[in-house]
Amino acid sequence: MFQDMNKTLSQSMEPFKDLVNIQTKMLEELTRQQMVCTKSCIEATIQQTKEMQKCQTPADLMALQQSYAKQLEDTLKGASEQNLQALGEAREAMEKLTQDAFDAFAAKK
Repeated sequence: MFQDMNKTLSQSMEPFKDLVNIQTKMLEELTRQQMVCTKSCIEATIQQTKEMQKCQTPADLMALQQSYAKQLEDTLKGASEQNLQALGEAREAMEKLTQDAFDAFAAKK
């Protein structure tokens, strides 16, 4: 009796375990992406600082600053797109999991 109850509980908790796994993978991917983005921003700042010493005129400085701003914009835009993709994939997996759970429940009736 205890074994049957334990088996039933394990089966009923399986979708929840899958949901936790989906969320964990999503958060791991978002964290990885944020680390890459942060590293890229830091490297761009260091590079800008090095290049700033070579500027001779205000026009040089302005061009450097524009290039730096464009590089940061591209980096942040790319990170945003990757984040949205990871969130979308997680959402799709959760929707499928939910639909499968509802289908399984409806089949039991």
